[in-house]
Amino acid sequence: MASLKEIRVRIASVQSTQKITSAMKMVSASKLRRAQMAIINLRPYSNKLNEILQNLSGNSDSLDAMPLFQVREPQRVALVVISSNRGLCGAFNTNIVKKVDALLKEEYASQRAAGNVQLYCIGKKAKEQLSKEHEIAWSNEELVENSSFEEISRLAEQLMADFMEKKIDVVQIIYNRFVNQATQMLVAEDFLPIRQLETQGEGSAMNHDYIFEPDQESILTELIPKILKLQLYKTLLDSIASEHGARMTAMHKATDNATEILKDLRLKYNNARQSSITNELIEIVSGAEALNN
Repeated sequence: MASLKEIRVRIASVQSTQKITSAMKMVSASKLRRAQMAIINLRPYSNKLNEILQNLSGNSDSLDAMPLFQVREPQRVALVVISSNRGLCGAFNTNIVKKVDALLKEEYASQRAAGNVQLYCIGKKAKEQLSKEHEIAWSNEELVENSSFEEISRLAEQLMADFMEKKIDVVQIIYNRFVNQATQMLVAEDFLPIRQLETQGEGSAMNHDYIFEPDQESILTELIPKILKLQLYKTLLDSIASEHGARMTAMHKATDNATEILKDLRLKYNNARQSSITNELIEIVSGAEALNN
């Protein structure tokens, strides 16, 4: 059995860890509220723009001629990977890295072997892990701390320009979509080319007649880049909210585990202390009896 001193040292260590995890949980909860409000406020705007795009694209007969709708053989692939800058958030970053590795070794194995895969990393953790085996074409760690729409717009513009110049044929975004505080959904989402949506049934918005001014193609040409920029920005906000939710959950579990460990250690400490006191009493009584005899 461990000595009383050793158990006291362990209790002090666990208590210190518990204070840290509890404080990190409260900080993450505070950050999560702000991040959650940001993504919740953005989603209606994003959904409405996507609905407008569905209406326009569903009534257009010339989408095949538009560069961002052209589906080509995926010979050159770009993956946008969104992770966090810090750890202590459970399997948040690990799942992202595993998903990217699976895509590169299975779906895009031939493109990877030919050196036709470009990785765009937002966040430090994914860059650190993926750079051990793969070349990183572009990275940015500041966007996770400061979600700048202007910087995201520049990245979206670069991806769209490379796609239209046929430098890349497919763009996918790998990130964690925010569902709620305890749930984050790992997603590999198509970014380019824009997939044409199937025509809906009767009564849907796609079957309605619209009057376009100046014309449908001009509206699509103007609207699509804005929607793609917003879509990329939304994935970043989703990932940030998911990170804080994952960290809050992980720190909550760590705090609970520390509480359970402290219960066991205090029980061991009391047992050891009681045993020590009992031994001392036996020694005192034995000594007294020896003196009497």
